[in-house]
Amino acid sequence: MQNSESFYKAQLQSNQSEAKRIYKQMSLLSILRLSVFLLAAFGIYLSAPQWKIVAAIAVLGLAIFLFLLSRYTDLKSKRALHKRLVTINEDELEIAKGNFYERPDGSEFQDPKHFFSLDIDLFGKGSFFQFINRTAVKEGTEKLTQHVLANDITAIKERQAAIKELAALPEWRQNYTAVAQGAAIEHSAKSIITWLKTYKSFLNPMKYWLSIGFSLVSLVILALGFVDVVGLETTGYRLLLWLIIGLGLTAIFLKRINHVAENTGKAKDTFRQYALLLQRIENQEFTSQLLKDQQQKIQSEGLKASEIFSKFSKALDALDNRNNLIAAIFGNGLLLSDIRKTYRVEQWITNYGHKVDDWFEVVTFFDAFNSFGNYAFNHQNFSYPILTDEPVTILAEDLGHPLLNPEKRVDSDLKLEEEQFFIVTGANMAGKSTFLRTVALHIVMANVGLPICAKQSKYKPIKLITSMRTTDSLTDDSSYFFSELTRLKFVVDTVEKDTSYFIILDEILKGTNSTDKAIGSRKFVEKLVKLNATGIIATHDLSLTEIETELEAVKNYYFDAEIINDELYFDYKLKQGVCQNMNASFLLKKMEIV
Repeated sequence: MQNSESFYKAQLQSNQSEAKRIYKQMSLLSILRLSVFLLAAFGIYLSAPQWKIVAAIAVLGLAIFLFLLSRYTDLKSKRALHKRLVTINEDELEIAKGNFYERPDGSEFQDPKHFFSLDIDLFGKGSFFQFINRTAVKEGTEKLTQHVLANDITAIKERQAAIKELAALPEWRQNYTAVAQGAAIEHSAKSIITWLKTYKSFLNPMKYWLSIGFSLVSLVILALGFVDVVGLETTGYRLLLWLIIGLGLTAIFLKRINHVAENTGKAKDTFRQYALLLQRIENQEFTSQLLKDQQQKIQSEGLKASEIFSKFSKALDALDNRNNLIAAIFGNGLLLSDIRKTYRVEQWITNYGHKVDDWFEVVTFFDAFNSFGNYAFNHQNFSYPILTDEPVTILAEDLGHPLLNPEKRVDSDLKLEEEQFFIVTGANMAGKSTFLRTVALHIVMANVGLPICAKQSKYKPIKLITSMRTTDSLTDDSSYFFSELTRLKFVVDTVEKDTSYFIILDEILKGTNSTDKAIGSRKFVEKLVKLNATGIIATHDLSLTEIETELEAVKNYYFDAEIINDELYFDYKLKQGVCQNMNASFLLKKMEIV
């Protein structure tokens, strides 16, 4: 697989060059459009007395002008795509340097009642979400979050295979993201789906064919006038009368057509964007089963979902043109265009409205999984956990925290067997809390299917539950201690129902006195061990480590700190045993607090 930094630099240069080249073409087309306009105007001026020649010049000039405008619009869209790709690659290079703290942090997804979302720096400034998220649509962000928070220990191998495949497709992923960023969508896919599913049609085929017949009559009237079968003045009177009749017929359905136009106006950008995304999914050949299954969902009776979406997008654009006053008057007065366009929209909703939910789901799935693939591509030195049925929950070599600077990060080996419970002691700032979050992220990332920050790891899938950051609440009128007890009860109740949870606790019962805390912590750990729970608790209470001599499942580990020449040193390595060096008094004196 190509080195990520080299890839981003090459893509940055390539897209910058392409954007400049397209800009030159756009400038040339602008000059050509102006020239066509001036030549047509001059031709019309010279031919003014001969209206047929004037009409021919006007039609020809308009046709060439519109062709050039269409070409210009296409090039403008392509240039905008390359500019977005430039930004994407610039962002990747900056994130690799550690500059990602201004990106969306997902704070809205924090949930104190969730199994672990509040405790392990998943959301917030400097969080794992902020580091990994590359989603481009709101629903994709929600889908990514759902996978991270799912606690799903099934189908991990399938997700691993999908992420590996997407990691090897960096250019495809970037193009998908760039396309997804191409439209500012104001209305959620969920609201659009709800409207489509509840919509009731009001136009039937007879009204559609009425509009076709009415349009043909209008064309006949115009043709008779053009070939001088009837006089120009007579043709004008007939067209005016026919125009009034057409506007009257349209007015009968105007209120309901306006309602359709209002709702489709909200959806047209979404459908245009999703059509392009579905096309990219359809045109890519995937090998992993999960991606192939998603791809299969967007096949409909031999038709591609992108083509179906594209047709609907064009129908919505056509209906949106009614906002042009001239087009609205003459289009409806002579062609009953609103009735015909609305009928086509209704027919699409009738035929495909019930499938849109599934197709939107596929788009958001790839938006989310592209973030996972991007993360794997950026961390090719990380390893995918080897899943096992052996009674070893985690057996990791050189396990580290994925958000720490690799040059400064200190990794540790970890072997934690099934139904073992570690008690981790250590001085302040020695690395206990970071270690707990490292283990927690190993579990979360492994369950998602991501590679983890370790040289290698053998892992028996397990769900995660934590109690590390309990807070009091003025709103709920609950004290810190009561909130913590509530959380600990949630942990126990969960494990009593299902022992396939890995428990991580950080300094529990902080809201009471030291004696009560020691007694309560001991009883709580004993309770968990009795439930055959697996997990880790970090504590400053050395008396808690005495349980190791009484319960075989309990093992003591620690992080050390040393004072050398009046300076504090940490090695941040996990060691077996009990910490003997504490540093609070030293730090109080060192910082001249006491």
